[in-house]
Amino acid sequence: MKVSTKILVVGMLVLPVFCAHAGLIENGSFETPTVNVGSWGDYGSGSTAITGWTVVGCCGVSLVSGTFVSGSYSFPAEDGQQFLDLTGDQSNSLEGVEQTVATTPGVSYTLSFYVGNISGGTFGASSSVEVLLGGIGGTALGTVTNSDPGTTLSWEQYSFQFTATGSSTTIDFMNQDPSYDDNNGLDNVQLTQSAETPEPGTLSLLGGGLLIGLGRWRRRKAF
Repeated sequence: MKVSTKILVVGMLVLPVFCAHAGLIENGSFETPTVNVGSWGDYGSGSTAITGWTVVGCCGVSLVSGTFVSGSYSFPAEDGQQFLDLTGDQSNSLEGVEQTVATTPGVSYTLSFYVGNISGGTFGASSSVEVLLGGIGGTALGTVTNSDPGTTLSWEQYSFQFTATGSSTTIDFMNQDPSYDDNNGLDNVQLTQSAETPEPGTLSLLGGGLLIGLGRWRRRKAF
């Protein structure tokens, strides 16, 4: 019984410790910088003023307060107090934002985000967003479309999985709405590892602990 107890204790000490990895996207809900309540702020191509993000493409994007209204249309954020409008202020072209994050080659990641749509007037009928890896001209993960109708911004969640090929990965969200559509919402962007991963070295510790336990058991058995 003593031998079994000691082996059990060794096993408990060297069991792998698994950790849940925090989100890797900075400012995924576009809360900074802060725009005036009930209004919006415009950011042109090349701007890095939106914390963690760079504006890319031909024109610009807008940060919009979740309390903004336009006539009978209202624009609540999906998360927090603000969201990103990929169409900018009446620019409505191939434009968007990108962020480069630290990744581990060979590790799988899940990218989730919300696309907001409002329909009618100058706001079109749907909101389409293309997701790219590696910047403009890079690998397309796909294009998603939210066609929920209504005069209140409606949010739908989408996700993609990819395996990192380098120590950093650039993720782009690009507007794919037609030129007459004045709104394409993006909010609550998150990137996480697709599965929990053992802390480095814990597997080798497990193997070493088992060998030590077996060695002790064999020595005691010999006597």
